[in-house]
Amino acid sequence: MTRIIIAIDGYSSTGKGTFAVEIARRLGILYLDSGALYRTVTLYALRHGQIEWNGEILYRQLQEDILLGKIDIAVQPKEDGSMRVFLDGEDVSGKIRELEVARNVSAIATLPFVRNFVDEQLHRLGAGGCVMDGRDIGTAVFPNADLKIFMTADAEIRAQRRVKQMEEAGQHPNFEEILKNVQERDYIDSHRAMNPLRQAEDALVLDNSHMTVEDQMVWLDGILRERFNIKLL
Repeated sequence: MTRIIIAIDGYSSTGKGTFAVEIARRLGILYLDSGALYRTVTLYALRHGQIEWNGEILYRQLQEDILLGKIDIAVQPKEDGSMRVFLDGEDVSGKIRELEVARNVSAIATLPFVRNFVDEQLHRLGAGGCVMDGRDIGTAVFPNADLKIFMTADAEIRAQRRVKQMEEAGQHPNFEEILKNVQERDYIDSHRAMNPLRQAEDALVLDNSHMTVEDQMVWLDGILRERFNIKLL
């Protein structure tokens, strides 16, 4: 197995997960989705009445539950290289992608004790080599990653991608609502007090507004060959 840590950061719906999963599959290394862990904590908070969405987050017992180890989150690799997520033994991989979770995850992710909790899990799981995507992987979680990539794309294109993803899952999203959510998440992620979304100084920028997944693989293959003598294609 290739022992390399690749940190992928960027805006929501830029395809970070798809990109990272394909890299992990081709290199045969572990894929970790940090966003899935934040979404799982958010789902837990929603289910336990620890969120009231009226412009602010009221988390009440969430911090205590985390400190007492009441949130049982587990991950399991899938054959296609992606990651399955379990909450209290239940596979919630689909539920954490629903709009209610999306509306609340950025605010939950700003809570310092939530970020510390998720960071601890990511450090433990990814120390031996991995591909990881999120908002602060290259700046906070793995600042010494072997390769850092910052992904971006036009907001409307990202909203279109999310609408397609939700429609394929049998949902009926409204484009304007999804676009608004994308823009709101961009602002929240970039302005949170703890580890805001930003490009690491040594990160390579990948604007994939008009790129296919295979285009991105070709782009990365050249970098891996030049820097690490590793072949992706």
